[in-house]
Amino acid sequence: MLAPGPLTTVQDAGRPGWAGIGVTRSGAADASSAGLANRLVGNPAGAAVLEVTAGGLRVRAERTLLVALTGAPTPVDVAGRPAPWNAPLPVPAGAVLSLGTPTAGLRSYLAVRGGIDVPPVLGSRSTDTLSGLGPRPLRAGDRLPIGPPGPDQPVVDVAPVAAPGPTAALRVLPGPRRDWLAASAWTALTTAEWTVATASDRVGLRLTGPALDRAREGELASEGLVPGAVQVPPDGAPVLFLADHPVTGGYPVLAVVVTADLPAAAQARPGDVLRFRPG
Repeated sequence: MLAPGPLTTVQDAGRPGWAGIGVTRSGAADASSAGLANRLVGNPAGAAVLEVTAGGLRVRAERTLLVALTGAPTPVDVAGRPAPWNAPLPVPAGAVLSLGTPTAGLRSYLAVRGGIDVPPVLGSRSTDTLSGLGPRPLRAGDRLPIGPPGPDQPVVDVAPVAAPGPTAALRVLPGPRRDWLAASAWTALTTAEWTVATASDRVGLRLTGPALDRAREGELASEGLVPGAVQVPPDGAPVLFLADHPVTGGYPVLAVVVTADLPAAAQARPGDVLRFRPG
């Protein structure tokens, strides 16, 4: 690892089944892009990859590797030469692979044939940025072990995937505490435009737009949260939870984003616009 950029973490399919002891699933924020990267190099779908936030990654291969890059597209070169996106990519021994700044979206994924073979914690190699479980975010000088290649061979030469746009439409279902918000809150959520605030990360997206009013006073007992939950704190500014969300929360959940639309939410960067549509 020569440079990790603003934030590079190891991610896989996460660690489901531990919510009872306060551990969220975590895993790749854009599971669709991570899965595609693995498929392009012949890895199992849940193999560990690198999740690169806002580009800037520079890594050197100690031996010849087969890699693939997906997610937020960035300029990429290997040994100083431009390289393809969404396609299997050989990296010779000693060559440096470098990523620029994403031209769209936020999170890019680097899969290596064999997978990133760091020690698992509770059955997963994912970095959970909220709890600190799993490997810490990567730093310059880190060496990443690569596992043995599996029996499957890559069968896709290139995947024609559209780049994320600056506006995403996300389908939502009514949340379990919609009745704690005024009737106007659901209307505002599903008709207004919401801007992603700078204080957003893998835990969740903080959104700015019209304030969502409550219908009830008082405190709500903490209850379970899921990825995609749209929680409304007392200030009326909703938070859309992502991969590293807390296991429980005490503010009312107005809506829940359809799971299939979470990859689009994970690619939203500060300043991008989200729209919610009843799903």
